[in-house]
Amino acid sequence: MSIIYFITHPEVVMDPALPVPQWHLSDKGIARMKHFAASDVMQSVQHIWSSDETKAMEAAAILGAARGGLDISVMHALHENDRSATGFLPPAEFEQVADAFFAKPDESVRGWERASDAQARVRVVFETIVVSAGDGDVAIVAHGAIGTLLLCDLTGVPIARVHDQPFQGHYWAWSRETKALLHAWKPIAPR
Repeated sequence: MSIIYFITHPEVVMDPALPVPQWHLSDKGIARMKHFAASDVMQSVQHIWSSDETKAMEAAAILGAARGGLDISVMHALHENDRSATGFLPPAEFEQVADAFFAKPDESVRGWERASDAQARVRVVFETIVVSAGDGDVAIVAHGAIGTLLLCDLTGVPIARVHDQPFQGHYWAWSRETKALLHAWKPIAPR
């Protein structure tokens, strides 16, 4: 059985002076990703795909190094939902807007990309990876919101934040053969 693992980047350094796509992993995020990359779960990964956002590429690079220097295929369309209309939001405000993003998937909340559009985008990318990755297990390193939107799509449930990861640094697994979810979000490592 060939598995696709959708992995979200772990903790980041929130820097309001930088655009969010340029944020880096924090020391804690690096440590958690190294732990996961060395785990038995990741030992069969033969292909790695990543968002082009810095934090995702850093997490993918950690995984690639742990897997003997696997190359990483970077795809812009794996980026997180486009939130450039608001830029950085303080955590409490961000959570309110994220709640609305999931609750109103066909509306643009404060100029953000609509959840339904982000879901359609990530589904196309996912199908492209499924077809082009070749044999063996695949790791897709990206972001929580699009991972949740894809998970909802693949499992046939309506978009809802209840399906979101509890915090940064989680993964779910999908069987390429049966086209079925093997498990929902699990943490990559203890917090």
